[in-house]
Amino acid sequence: MQLNARMARQNLSIYRLSKTSGVPYATLNDICNGKAKLEKCSAETVYRLARALDVSMEELLAPYLTKRSSFELFKSSVCHRLKEMGDLDFIMDALKSREIRTYYDRGWYPESLYLLAMLDYVSSLNGVPLCSEYDDLRICRLDKPLYPASVLAIRAASKDESALIQAERDAIPEFKRFNIIECDVRNAV
Repeated sequence: MQLNARMARQNLSIYRLSKTSGVPYATLNDICNGKAKLEKCSAETVYRLARALDVSMEELLAPYLTKRSSFELFKSSVCHRLKEMGDLDFIMDALKSREIRTYYDRGWYPESLYLLAMLDYVSSLNGVPLCSEYDDLRICRLDKPLYPASVLAIRAASKDESALIQAERDAIPEFKRFNIIECDVRNAV
């Protein structure tokens, strides 16, 4: 979880965290406002912040050091994982790994909601009750529809909105609920 999100979750202002951690207000303000990078700060600064937030240094730095792949690559990876593992093993793995929450806490909302949609979709197909652990995320929705790259390419080539309209009509409800337009998750190549 990024520093600003962690502070919000713990109801801490920059001023309060500065006083608690001993990190100068100006330094913390620069980190929170993107003028300075947490991963470039001294070990002492990271240590003080981690200690004040009651997390490890690794946990505090992880969101800043993890590289994010393209969303299309992520989707493909999830679909391949479903195909290779099978439905029930996929469900168990998704729940055990806690990736959905990890992505959400990093601010990677499309990835988090896509994986949750996949979990809900596969659970529904197999008569598995939905895990209530993610009920707070099930009320989330992306601001704009997220279409597959192939649909966007067809629209660009044809200069016609009909591809988008058809994709929305064919979208799997568990994905559409999050404003993710996904029609086929079983044909991973």
